[in-house]
Amino acid sequence: MAIQIGDEAPDFTAQTTQGPITFHEWMGGSWAVLFSHPKDFTPVCTTELGYMAKLKPEFDKRNTKIIGLSVDPVENHAKWAVDIQETQGQAPNYPMIGDPELKVAKLYGMLPAATPGTSEGRTPADNQTVRNVFVIGPDKKVKLVIVYPMTTGRNFDEVLRVIDSLQLTAKHKVSTPVNWKQGEDVIIAGSVSDDDAKKIYPQGWKAPRPYLRIVAQPKA
Repeated sequence: MAIQIGDEAPDFTAQTTQGPITFHEWMGGSWAVLFSHPKDFTPVCTTELGYMAKLKPEFDKRNTKIIGLSVDPVENHAKWAVDIQETQGQAPNYPMIGDPELKVAKLYGMLPAATPGTSEGRTPADNQTVRNVFVIGPDKKVKLVIVYPMTTGRNFDEVLRVIDSLQLTAKHKVSTPVNWKQGEDVIIAGSVSDDDAKKIYPQGWKAPRPYLRIVAQPKA
């Protein structure tokens, strides 16, 4: 079964480049981004892992932990990290899960449960569905799922933008419009009546249509 928005993120125990973890315990009260890779020593993923390392301070500011997954063993991840450092200027500074038995990939619906064997002998093409981004909230519920093809590098700036939106809309009864960025106007949620909106936004709002009520982004 594929993981959908609103599902509880499956818990698991695994070896990582920073030692063994139990996923929910490792998350604690933080948000998390779990992003997966079909194979170590693949070109597109090499660029992604290095960029994610450079972005880690931005995720830290948002109380968001990042963790990678590849179906290869942890020992291979350590060797790959050397290449990432040399070619991208930054080695992973977050844990990378080893999943040689494909357990986590199957648990998250990235490979069919009936997939036989281990990671040994499998090619990136065999594992091409293991190119996902999951954003998970502190309640351990999945908030975002994006699946990418092997040939397209992921846009992690977009993941940060979505986390900004998710954290804002979790706190305030608003939605964010197309291409919204931090600090821009937002939309009053449809679940909020005009009467209630007047209490929350006594200064009023712009409404080009009754269902489209635009206000400045709420503070804090």
